[in-house]
Amino acid sequence: MQPNTLLDALLAEAGMSHAGLAAHVNQAGRTRGLALRYEHTAVSRWLKGQRPRGQVPDLICEVLGGRLGRPVGLDDAGLGLPGRAHHATPLSGFVDRAAALWRSEEQGRTQLLAVEAVTGTPAVIPVWEWENPPEDIDVSREGPTRIGPEHIEILRAARAHYELMYRRAGGVATRDRIVRFLGSEAAPMLRGSYPDDLGRRLHRAAGSLVAVAGICAYDSDAHGLAQRYFHQALRLAKASGDRGLGAYVIALLVNQSLHLRDHRQAVAFAEAALRAAGRHTTPALAADLYAMQAKAYAQLGDTRAALACIRQAEAAAERIRPGTEPDETGYVQPGLVNVQVAQALLSLGDLDAAHEQAAAAVGTPAHDRGRVHRLAMLCEIQLRQGEADRAVAAAAEMAERAKGMESLRLRERLRAVREQLLTSGCAGAEETAQLIDGALRVPL
Repeated sequence: MQPNTLLDALLAEAGMSHAGLAAHVNQAGRTRGLALRYEHTAVSRWLKGQRPRGQVPDLICEVLGGRLGRPVGLDDAGLGLPGRAHHATPLSGFVDRAAALWRSEEQGRTQLLAVEAVTGTPAVIPVWEWENPPEDIDVSREGPTRIGPEHIEILRAARAHYELMYRRAGGVATRDRIVRFLGSEAAPMLRGSYPDDLGRRLHRAAGSLVAVAGICAYDSDAHGLAQRYFHQALRLAKASGDRGLGAYVIALLVNQSLHLRDHRQAVAFAEAALRAAGRHTTPALAADLYAMQAKAYAQLGDTRAALACIRQAEAAAERIRPGTEPDETGYVQPGLVNVQVAQALLSLGDLDAAHEQAAAAVGTPAHDRGRVHRLAMLCEIQLRQGEADRAVAAAAEMAERAKGMESLRLRERLRAVREQLLTSGCAGAEETAQLIDGALRVPL
């Protein structure tokens, strides 16, 4: 039984207590000839996911709708019948659902972290809906607060701030802060008053910020939660009308699919992004999408397709021009494609070519987080080639760079390198393993 985050968010928005809702439902029931005797404990059960019987769900919506001054449907309050599809939810309803998730995570609902990522059709539908009609004809909205360009700048500044924090401190440390901002600042903006043109820019800025929240959840190993944020970001991207932003969000889903070892889905999603975004796919984004496709094809054992994607990734990377890319693709820094290609070549068994690419990646300046991943890849290749001394040096630098970062993904890489070093039995392995242990010693 899943908590009813939608009902919880509506209660908070209405400023109504559990006892207050119970009393109003009892009163509304009397007008229909019902003798109801609900108390606050019943509302607590509803919030935990229990669906009340009979006419009570309708009464709850009636009470909340009257307090909020707008219609509230069963699906809006999380009281719809189980199994009903929600992909036809209007944009305003989507915003309410998104805000409910932000509020629920902000309240520290730990069960959200344990939710598994959906697979199959539920995973594909958000991508299909982004790619296909209908489009949002008008995203204007009437709300309590008038939104202006200054609000969009706040969202853009927040994205830059939290992305930098993520790179320096990791997703575990950043996630709570960005979710709190989404609930307290972004949600009221999306529920405010704005015309269509400003609204599209607002949804774009919000979608870009929500994508970073998804990255932080992914970095915290909360894959179901990360997927929900990526799907939210994709819906906001569609409302913005910016195909390039949508393709960027799908690139994040591709990366997650690779991590979850769903390689066919990774290929399909990358193809969808490249196809639907078309000319709106920047060289940096195209390079990353093709490189990730190469990794997926390599895992699937399709050497020909992997090498073709590597060539496309390298060609796109050569077209990248500083200052011409949007903020979102700033992660595609020099050397990123090299390390992606190195991983694909490693999977194909071409150690020499993989080493050449990994060495080029490490030889290119990068922020500490990116450098940790690059050094981990180089270390793995060097160990397979029997270059133990070089591998130990790469691992030692990797452990030093990772200090202070709260990231389960980086810790995963550190543990893998530690295991590879100790298994190799090379000189200096024990000493370097102790350095890695030092980086892992402080619990997150």
